[in-house]
Amino acid sequence: METKKTIDQLHEEHKTWLNKLLFYKDELVIMAKRINEVAEKNTSTELHSLCDHFRNQLIIQKEQIDILNHDIKSHESYLEATMRKNIGDIEHENFTDHKKHRESIVIFEKLFKELREELIHFLSKWM
Repeated sequence: METKKTIDQLHEEHKTWLNKLLFYKDELVIMAKRINEVAEKNTSTELHSLCDHFRNQLIIQKEQIDILNHDIKSHESYLEATMRKNIGDIEHENFTDHKKHRESIVIFEKLFKELREELIHFLSKWM
């Protein structure tokens, strides 16, 4: 059975997810700075190869953040258009839960956490 939620509940989840994604985007900037600091202080080719690996991973994560942002904002636009069309008791009407978005966020957060832990381990070894 599909879960149903009000438009307000869906909107609140969107806001929460968008705020989380902003936080992760900021964290990517900090991670990139740490990688650059390590790369500048060391000349090892092995280290520079690892730095490139992590830089590439950060690029991938940024792209995923952009995709998630787009998907969430698109769904928000859909909800806004639905509200405009159905003025009245739309606040009490139930919509299908956005399960796909929730699963995407959960997967992204899991992968981001793994990357962060891998990077912290790398930085602790080379700093």
